Amino acid sequence: MSGLEELQRTISDPAGLTEHPAPQDAVIGLSVARLEDPPLVRGEGNFAGDINFPRQLHMRVVRSQVAHGRLLDVDVQEALKLPGVVAIWTGRDVADIPPIPFRATKVQGLEPYCQHILAQSHVRYVGDPIAVVFARDAYVAEDAADLVAPEIETLTPLMDARDTPGEFLPGLDTEPTIIRKGYGDIEAAFAGAWRTVELQLDIGRHSGVPLECRGAVARYDAGRDVLEMFGAAKKSHWNRDEMAKMLGRSPASMHLYEGHVGGGFGVRGEMYPEDVLVCLGALRLRKPVKWVEDRRENLLATNHSREQYHHIKAAIDESGHILGISNEFFHSQGGYVRTHGPRVADMSAGLLLGPYRVPAYKAIGHYRLTNKTPAATYRAPGRYETTFVRERLLDAVAQAANIDPITARRRNLIDKSEMPYTRPLDALGVDVVLDSGDYAGLLDKALTRVGWDQIQRDAQRRRSRGEHVGIGLAMFVEKSGLGPSDLVRLTIDQTGTIELVTGAGSVGQGMETALAQICAHELGADYRRVRVIKGRTDQIEFGNGAHASRVTVMSGSATQIAARKVRAKAIAAAALAWDVEAGRLTLRDGAVQFTDAADSRRMTLAEAARYYHPSQKTSNGHEPGLSAEGWFYSEHMNYPYGVHIAQVLLDAGTGGIKVEKYLVAYDVGRAVNPKMVEGQIVGGLAQGLGGALYEHFTYSADGQPLSTTFADYLMITAHEMPEVDVLITEDAPSPLNPLGMKGAGEGGTNAAGAAIAAAVDDALRQPGAITRLPVTPLDVYGRLNPMPSSAFRADDNLSDRQDDDGIL
Repeated sequence: MSGLEELQRTISDPAGLTEHPAPQDAVIGLSVARLEDPPLVRGEGNFAGDINFPRQLHMRVVRSQVAHGRLLDVDVQEALKLPGVVAIWTGRDVADIPPIPFRATKVQGLEPYCQHILAQSHVRYVGDPIAVVFARDAYVAEDAADLVAPEIETLTPLMDARDTPGEFLPGLDTEPTIIRKGYGDIEAAFAGAWRTVELQLDIGRHSGVPLECRGAVARYDAGRDVLEMFGAAKKSHWNRDEMAKMLGRSPASMHLYEGHVGGGFGVRGEMYPEDVLVCLGALRLRKPVKWVEDRRENLLATNHSREQYHHIKAAIDESGHILGISNEFFHSQGGYVRTHGPRVADMSAGLLLGPYRVPAYKAIGHYRLTNKTPAATYRAPGRYETTFVRERLLDAVAQAANIDPITARRRNLIDKSEMPYTRPLDALGVDVVLDSGDYAGLLDKALTRVGWDQIQRDAQRRRSRGEHVGIGLAMFVEKSGLGPSDLVRLTIDQTGTIELVTGAGSVGQGMETALAQICAHELGADYRRVRVIKGRTDQIEFGNGAHASRVTVMSGSATQIAARKVRAKAIAAAALAWDVEAGRLTLRDGAVQFTDAADSRRMTLAEAARYYHPSQKTSNGHEPGLSAEGWFYSEHMNYPYGVHIAQVLLDAGTGGIKVEKYLVAYDVGRAVNPKMVEGQIVGGLAQGLGGALYEHFTYSADGQPLSTTFADYLMITAHEMPEVDVLITEDAPSPLNPLGMKGAGEGGTNAAGAAIAAAVDDALRQPGAITRLPVTPLDVYGRLNPMPSSAFRADDNLSDRQDDDGIL
């Protein structure tokens, strides 16, 4: 029995309770209204900026204006004279605090590259914190920060990850590691190939830009010796544990609270210097401390992402079958190794191959620090980048083999009969086992849904009228349900109120509703009666937060286990009270009932809770309370998959790119709430299109960021969003959890860059023209209006060295 089969067997009936609610009680699969929305639409949300305490101080961070330099001194004397200033700290004042650790890597030797909460000897990007001001008023704090005078000896910045590594610190260069993965005989694959297809491809630097900027409020309760931080998100328990270590405290003496969160997307909730500084300020100054970043800080200091440069090549036979893929890439990490370590580069190497059968593979990832804002994960990290790269390669394979792009994909897709498909690779330290999927089947459904042949004919007709219209397609495999474990605690009180406590986080994705639906489904109850408590480290000992499209899979499975235990206890109470066999009973409409309609007796969940109450004689020595814990453990991620199809129209006069239509087809295994899945897809697509067409952090040659306002960093808006058709399928439930669920958070983002690139190629009638993201109007205009020595042909665009077919 394989490891995967053993896992399937183990989790198929985790609680040994196989009874399911009657179909009429089913809540899973219904697009019920979100529980989260009423307070938000009424303006009653409780975000970090809404939290205030008496006597609180305000914190302002002084940031480097130099991209790379030796920090010689920081003069704070003039700033200290400003009335209302309470304290100003520089690196010397916090030198006893260790640097921020990383949590998501097994790569060794990265510790010297971690970031201190205030710069010590060097600054490494514009925005690097070098001092912090505490004042009684936020405006005074900002004025005082302007008076802090750092003395910095400027050093030459390293801005391109492809350049020769420089010096990070004496004895350390800026390439802390090289990630190598692969399998098979790659040399033999290329030696025996009919042809080699080779591309140079770039993905620009962009990131998640939540509507709500980061913020935190900390206070120290000396009476209880408890340090509290409000404004936590994403990984509250891990942040609690690590900040406690950094501050020399026990985790039990720190509580983190997550309120409403105005968007996470991978960037929010990581541990940043400001989180630790706020807590340290409250602890040392014995007053609450509040910090809320402004938008410029958000764009300068919050994690960036993407920015990779790939040199990828495929060995193919004359039918277009892939024999091997070799991929060497350069990942621009920015100034420091932050909490994720080389996670994005690791996933880029481990998950590049997507849905295709590739007999031999080699990846070399150069993980390099540059003098830009540190980078980490952003929605579909490592997959957005590599889907663009891989799908561009598939289009080039089609061209080389003289077949259409659909055929090229079909000939290389892993068949559903091969599932689960073990790929001799790992990603995030986990073996890559594609647990289930019908890739060709979803491709067929997507093509049918979009009316592929008809839209091709329509496009051809419009081209004959002079319109530059194009259609592009891309396929992808996502990953979700990252383990290893999650805990849920479920309690029903004497009024019948159902309280579910989870260590998962909510960043706006609707997790409360999803967990409530699963809980209600198992209990035959109204999901609106489930009160979900999340984001409080003082309420539950363990938690893995909200990231990696894991919450519905992991916490949802734990919820199901806990609910089944409670269900069994409620049925047992009725069986005891009525002196009947438990097998004659079921739970429906919030009450234990007989399966035989002839007996009309009912015991509500509230009555069952009272039956078990420790003050009742009926408890009779049984474990008191109608409650249970559910643990879910999984060693494997699962792999949802999808298809993106885009239709674009180019403006020959301006180079403008209009996305006219868009389809996302996505197999989610099982949709707990289809409307929320659709919302995740459309929201994710907006961010994917942003990276494909608009969003780009740019820098001057000396490292000055040029995208520090929304006038320069172009966010996609509702105006640019196309009509989106979302096709949700449940053809391949995951065998790795009892409900067959897969995550949905990143499927809308994943292939957007790849589909747009293919569509623009098609509209240009220049296969392989698009080799980097974002695709800009300048790129398009230059290609539609070629001129000798054209200023519109970017001289550093590697595509210029490729032939008209986009192949080197």
